[in-house]
Amino acid sequence: MSTSSAAGAGGFAGQPVPVQPVDPSRAMVSVATYPEYADAQRAVDFLSDNKFPVEHSAIVGTNLRMVEQVLGRMTTGRATLYGAGAGAWFGLFIGLLFGIFVPTNWFAVVLTALVIGAIWGAIFGAIAHAMTRGKRDFTSSRSLQAGEYAVSVTAEYAEQARQLLARLTTPAS
Repeated sequence: MSTSSAAGAGGFAGQPVPVQPVDPSRAMVSVATYPEYADAQRAVDFLSDNKFPVEHSAIVGTNLRMVEQVLGRMTTGRATLYGAGAGAWFGLFIGLLFGIFVPTNWFAVVLTALVIGAIWGAIFGAIAHAMTRGKRDFTSSRSLQAGEYAVSVTAEYAEQARQLLARLTTPAS
């Protein structure tokens, strides 16, 4: 069984972390690797299309890294606008709930809740941004990316999977 001793890999410092199932009958064998997730997904789909028991397979990403894409500068004005938008959505939700129980003029209830939600959201957005004191004046989007993706199957199906995947990469004649 392959193990990793890196503390950042999910275990405590110095303790190995198993990367394969503990059950020896479910030991996984890598049958192909791909640089992109879409390629690994296409390979598993190809196995499925050829009646391979895909419940015995997995796509395993390795060489993981967290990527944070900076989207733009965060100002107090922008935080206020984002807060107003979030508050408006919440106000709309509450207004619709209350509007169900109002026999007349439900539209006024919904509109009032939306406006109140937007105002409070703007206030809280501005306060929350001011409380950071400029320590994070940008917006970003985080994602977890792998360096490569391996298609793994249980040992008993490894040869069958390799044969099928060899047909996937061979051009049709």
